[in-house]
Amino acid sequence: MSRVAFYAPLKSPDHPVPSGERTMARLLLRALAAAGFVPEVACRLRTRDPDGAGHPALRAASRDEAGRLIATYRADPPALWFTYHVYYKAPDWIGPAVAAALGIPYVVAEGSRSARRALGPHALGHAGAEAALDAAALVLVMNRRDRPALEAARPAGQVLADLPPFLDPEDWPVVEGGRAPGPLRLLTVAMMREGDKLASYRLLADVLTRLGDLSWRLDIAGDGPAAAEVDGMLALFGPRVRRHGAVSSAALSALYGAADLLVWPAVNEAYGMALLEAQAHGCPVVAGGYGGVPDVVRDGSTGRVTPPGDAAAMEAAIRGLAAAPETIAAMRGRALAFARTERGLDGATAVLRAALGPLLAGGRG
Repeated sequence: MSRVAFYAPLKSPDHPVPSGERTMARLLLRALAAAGFVPEVACRLRTRDPDGAGHPALRAASRDEAGRLIATYRADPPALWFTYHVYYKAPDWIGPAVAAALGIPYVVAEGSRSARRALGPHALGHAGAEAALDAAALVLVMNRRDRPALEAARPAGQVLADLPPFLDPEDWPVVEGGRAPGPLRLLTVAMMREGDKLASYRLLADVLTRLGDLSWRLDIAGDGPAAAEVDGMLALFGPRVRRHGAVSSAALSALYGAADLLVWPAVNEAYGMALLEAQAHGCPVVAGGYGGVPDVVRDGSTGRVTPPGDAAAMEAAIRGLAAAPETIAAMRGRALAFARTERGLDGATAVLRAALGPLLAGGRG
C-alpha cells in the first residue's frame, strides 16, 4: 500500500487541545487508511499565527524541517504529500519543498485564497499559502466559500475536487429515548475563545433574549479562555442555561441525544463539526449560514440555516420549530440519515480513493 506523508500546519491531529480542526485532521487520516493508503504524520510544526508577526521565524523553522524531511525520506519516499488546511494564517512552507525535492505529488485538502491579505501584517503568510496552493496537483475543496477563488487562480493542470465535511458514524453510537418532555431543549457545542467563537456566543445571547417568553432550556458543552466572559453574558438567563464545560465523547453523545435542537450562530465558521455530530444523533440544527454551513445542514430538511449574523432570523426559526414538533420529528430522521450516510466516512473514503489514484498513476507532481 502507498505511504502518504500527512501534515496539518494549523493544528496537528495529536494536538492536546480538542477542536473541529483536530477532529477533521484525525478523520482524514482515518479516511486515507480506509481508502487503502498508509498515512503517517510527517511533521507537527504549527505555523498558525493569528497576527502574522511570527511568520518569519516559522518560515525559517519550516525550511529547516523541510531539509530534515528531505534527507529522511530520500532513500524511501512516500507516494505523495497530503496537507490539511492551508490559508494565510497557517501556510505550508514544508510540503511543497519536500514534494518537489522527492518528485512526488503534493495535495491540499481545504485550501483558501484571500487576495486582500496580500498586503499588510499577513503578507508573508498569504504568500506562503498562495505558493503552496499553486504547487498542488490536487486541491480537495471542503468549504464552498473557498471554491470561487480557487477556481479563479487555478494553475494549469491542477484538479479541484469536492470533499464535503464528514464524520465517522462509529464514533457516535445512536442514543435512543434520550429526549424528555418539557421545555424545548436547546444545545450549543463550541469552544470558548476570543474572536469568532466569542462573537457567536454574543449573538446567541441576543437570540436567547428574544426567546424570553418561550419555554426553553439550553445546555452548553465547551470550555476555553473566554469561559468567564461567556458565563457573564449568559448569567441573566439563570438556571435555564446549564454549562457543562469540556465533556467526554460519551457525555457529549448523551447531550446530543437529549436535545431537540442544536443552535449556533456560527460566525465565520468554516462548516462546524458539531453541526454534523448533532445530526448524527438525530438532532436538527439551527445555525447561521456562514461559509460552508449550508454544506453540513440541509435547510428545511435537517434543520434551518438562517442569514449570517441575523439574530431575529434565528429566533424566528427556533420559534417556528418549537410550534411544530412534528416538523422537528421529521427532521430528526432526515438529519440522522444525512449525517450517517451522505456525510459518513465511506463517502469520504470513496472521494479520496478516486481523487488520489490518478496522481499515483503518474499525474502532476
